[in-house]
Amino acid sequence: MNAHDTRAPAHGTAHEIDALLRAALAPSHLDVRDDSALHAGHPGAASGGGHYHVTIVSDRFAGLARVARHRMVYDALRSLFPTRIHALAVSAFTGQEYASSLSQTFQN
Repeated sequence: MNAHDTRAPAHGTAHEIDALLRAALAPSHLDVRDDSALHAGHPGAASGGGHYHVTIVSDRFAGLARVARHRMVYDALRSLFPTRIHALAVSAFTGQEYASSLSQTFQN
C-alpha cells in the first residue's frame, strides 16, 4: 500500500464487516469469509474492493423474503461499497432456518 492508498487490508475489511453487521442485526451466528484471492485479476476488483461471503443468522429476518434480508445486510454495509467491498454474497437465515439446515446437513 502506498501513502495515498486509503484502503484497509483485507482482514481489516472482514473485521469491519463483522462489526457493522453485529451492531445492525444482532446475529446469533456470523461468518465473514474473504474470497478476494479467488478473484485475483478480476477487472472489477481493480478498484481495490474485495470479494466476501457472509453467512448471517438473525431473528430480525423472521417473516422477510430473501431480497429484504439481503437489503438489510447491504444497508448495514453501505459505507464499505464500492471502495472496500466489490462483491458480496449473502446467506441470511433465521435461527430456526439455520438449525434446520444444519440438521439436514448432518442427516445426509
